[in-house]
Amino acid sequence: MVKRDDEAEEQAASPKVETQIDLNDPQLYINRELSMLEFQRRVLQEARDESNPLLERVKFLAIVGSNLDEFFMVRVAGLKKQVDAGVVELPADGMTPARQLAEIRKVGTQLMNEARECLRDELMPLLSKAGIYLLDYHVLTERQKENVDQYFEEVVFPVLTPLAFDPGHPFPHISNLSLNLALVVRDEHGRERFGRVKVPDTLPRLVPLKRSSGGLRRDGTTPAKHYFVWLEQVIAANLEKLFPGMEIIEAHPFRVTRDADTVIQELEADDLLETMEQSVRQRRFGSVMRLTVNDAMPTRIRETLIENLEMDRLDVYTLDGVLGLSSLMSLHSLDRYELKDPPLRQSIPVALGGEVHGRDIFAAIRREDILLHHPYDSFKPVVDFLHQAARDPNVLAIKQTLYRVGRNSPVVQTLLEARENGKQVAVLVELKARFDEESNISWARMLEKEGVHVIYGLLGLKTHSKVALVVRKEGEHIRRYIHLATGNYNAITAQIYEDIGMFTCDEEIGADATDLFNYLTGYSAKKQYHKLLVAPVNLRSGMVSLIDREIAYHQRGEEGHLIFKMNSLVDPPIIRKLYEASRAGVKVDLIVRGMCCLRPGIPGLSDNIHVLSVVGRFLEHSRVYYFRNGGNEQIYLGSADLMPRNINHRVEVLFPVQDISIIRYLRDDVLGTYLKGNVKVRKMRPDGVYEYLEPRAGDTSVNPQQWLINLHQH
Repeated sequence: MVKRDDEAEEQAASPKVETQIDLNDPQLYINRELSMLEFQRRVLQEARDESNPLLERVKFLAIVGSNLDEFFMVRVAGLKKQVDAGVVELPADGMTPARQLAEIRKVGTQLMNEARECLRDELMPLLSKAGIYLLDYHVLTERQKENVDQYFEEVVFPVLTPLAFDPGHPFPHISNLSLNLALVVRDEHGRERFGRVKVPDTLPRLVPLKRSSGGLRRDGTTPAKHYFVWLEQVIAANLEKLFPGMEIIEAHPFRVTRDADTVIQELEADDLLETMEQSVRQRRFGSVMRLTVNDAMPTRIRETLIENLEMDRLDVYTLDGVLGLSSLMSLHSLDRYELKDPPLRQSIPVALGGEVHGRDIFAAIRREDILLHHPYDSFKPVVDFLHQAARDPNVLAIKQTLYRVGRNSPVVQTLLEARENGKQVAVLVELKARFDEESNISWARMLEKEGVHVIYGLLGLKTHSKVALVVRKEGEHIRRYIHLATGNYNAITAQIYEDIGMFTCDEEIGADATDLFNYLTGYSAKKQYHKLLVAPVNLRSGMVSLIDREIAYHQRGEEGHLIFKMNSLVDPPIIRKLYEASRAGVKVDLIVRGMCCLRPGIPGLSDNIHVLSVVGRFLEHSRVYYFRNGGNEQIYLGSADLMPRNINHRVEVLFPVQDISIIRYLRDDVLGTYLKGNVKVRKMRPDGVYEYLEPRAGDTSVNPQQWLINLHQH
């Protein structure tokens, strides 16, 4: 018998039902690794979405390739270490590391093959139609082959190092993410030998051929036609020049992905900077996590690779098509703007007016808190804020955390200028920011050389918070100006990542920021903050208290409502708390870009929880936590996702939004638009699969990102 809605609600709220559900039941949780692969499937959907411009589709396919590389380098590597160590502590979903690896092999193989089908069957025909040809060497004209072979002799040949494998030549090291040719040659005595040639990553993977003119564009200009051939095929066609006197029997491409999940023994390190440099170097020599090959590679060559790479044969992935899809990203730089998203015209908040162009930005912050919503708002005010601080004679000190700043960073250049101008500058450069270690090591050395106080991070913790503090003398008093954000101080990613930052000179937040930097630079053991939630100090307890408060309001007859926007939801205690809120009747809306280990829509448990994921032009990156709070609405922004690593093992900051107009913007224009979205929005089912939402007949189409672009440009 089907229960009426009111009966179901009554049962969900009754103590009897509560005792029947074990919130630790593994069936109530989705495995985080499989959830991450499900996210890659959503990215792949964007590569297949015909509404996206063609080169944007190619970009999404390259991102899938790059994301899967990182997944195997880090997540699969971690699981293999758990298997080797005999780990018995299981995740909330109850899957053993070995079972997870088996599922990853199945889902990962499917994803990798679907990505290549997308390239071969969908994108390459469209690229050819648009005058962008990705050609195999064997289809080139004789004239094209002559040009390519000349390029090989002049540019490629001097870079190559052919390596033999025989009793006098040990098996060569195959570096991480390298594309290689495995080949068999026969000498004059009829003996067959194994060889290897690395495809140099210092040269373009797609070798450009001579361009020609295409048809007329609508504006009367003529787009060039672009012809490319794969570098590995060019090398394979010219192998006799590398092995003169040998007969080339066969050559097959292969690609290796190694363990990059380096573990730093910080407590044993005399110098963290030197230890990190050594760790980055060792990454090239990690164990093999994945070997990708083509169907045509014969068994004997595979066995040679498996044996000498000392790898598990289950980690060989046989693919029909191109190896290493991440290199397709180079096509996005082509001068074919009609095949890309239209340029984004970024805005400057009205609250700043013209003051970021030379007048006093500090005066604007004194008048009101100012929100920046990137990439819709320009990142320039952040750089201008630091520039003014560097040059203002009344500014005494600048303190800042840097996680990923990129190369040629205007933020770092401004900090160097501040030091030259005699300011006290203290910077925490997080050396353990994965895959940005080399860049951060370089910045740390440069800053130290100029006399900046550089801190590398706390033992056992990554510093992921995004905070800049400016201390300024005003009359007889000191005032602190603070910029806090959800995203990194990176001017490049601020154009493609969706993030939110806020300027304030709130005294209590300023005091908290000072205490935070004392915690980062010294030995402060402060446990209480006025307004900030700081991990690993009080963020977990603060979030739990805020959710409990929402439950209490709902039980008193108020309408309880939580809206959380984040990158990942993995933390089991927080998931259990959200289940509790749902069972109490609190409405829970979750906007989770990537991993979500919670199952929505389970009767009697999570039927008040809805999970959406937005994947579109910009990478959703902001963390926004909304609490209805009995009508006195409260919003926290910050750097922290709801994951054990963020809450327990990182220095993270969530900060409150106090200005009513900013709260309304975040509630209505941001969160409200995501919840109304029906374009580029997916809804999660209880089984972890996402349904692509589409406007129904008569509905208005709402693409949240496009809606926000339009809002900020009017």
